[in-house]
Amino acid sequence: MMERLGILAAGSYIVDHVKMIDAWPPQDALATILSKESSNGGGPYNLCKDISRLFPEKPPFPMAAAGLVGDDADGHWILADCKKHQIDTTHLKITAEAPTSYTDVMTVESDGRRTFFHQRGANALFSEKDLDLSQSQSRIFYLGYLLLLDRLDELTDNGTRASALLEEARSRDFLTVVDLVSAEGGNFKKIVSPSLPHIDLLLTNEFEASRLSGIDLHQEFSAESAEKAAQTILDMGVRQRVVIHAPFGAVAVDRDQGTFTIGSVAMPDDAIRGAVGAGDAFAAGIVYGLHEDLGIAESLKTAACIAASCLLHPTPSGGIRPLDDCLALGDQWGFRDF
Repeated sequence: MMERLGILAAGSYIVDHVKMIDAWPPQDALATILSKESSNGGGPYNLCKDISRLFPEKPPFPMAAAGLVGDDADGHWILADCKKHQIDTTHLKITAEAPTSYTDVMTVESDGRRTFFHQRGANALFSEKDLDLSQSQSRIFYLGYLLLLDRLDELTDNGTRASALLEEARSRDFLTVVDLVSAEGGNFKKIVSPSLPHIDLLLTNEFEASRLSGIDLHQEFSAESAEKAAQTILDMGVRQRVVIHAPFGAVAVDRDQGTFTIGSVAMPDDAIRGAVGAGDAFAAGIVYGLHEDLGIAESLKTAACIAASCLLHPTPSGGIRPLDDCLALGDQWGFRDF
């Protein structure tokens, strides 16, 4: 039997139109756009491109994209950009039924805070019928983002269409990794819960973990509160590991190995150019570590350093440096207490 190797990254493929603004305006007021740049967006796209930039000569394992893009300029730009970064597009299909998904990202210059205006587009049509898992020998099946993939988020008699896809991936010996999106709405838990028993590793930020666990991480995000939330989510059915990340730090709770924490890289404020894609950059470090069997503590440190590198540029992947240079940011600035 052929050895399983690499990542099949499915779900949201988006073009981000990142606009740097002077300040966030109140309703009906005006803000000045200082600059504009278009880039990759969406968890699977950002993750693969980040790993490619970590290893600019050659990624350490194959990466493949799976999803839907429109038959338009943005869609063809995504296909070309994936190929440029050594991401296989065999499973990235073109549809004439919807435009390529895009997001207008408004980033405040002074603090890097961002707000998203999203056109769901072709991503909303992507379903399990668009992907033949039998044609992939990847080791890891990454799916992102639940709650932003309308067709996969549909409820069925046995859960959701996403849970069925993940169950099939598990039956085909993929390691399954899932990422969520910070979506409002009353169906959050109802949509996510059916997938949990088919997920080996779940990635969430503090907002998503709060919604899923019922533990408020907004009032106080600490190692203790994050660990409690992660353990609660693990007890809800995740197979192996829950990782919660936030600007202050991250926690991983693993069924067999226990709890691990790390503070974020203590970057000075004047080094931060934007936080778009920082969570996906962190995810890239976690998934890279999982594939390469780095161990949880080393994976968390690697992820924190890659996320710090992301903050050096307003687009999701523009700041990602080669891996050794990312790790050097942790040595240069140290890590926050967490």
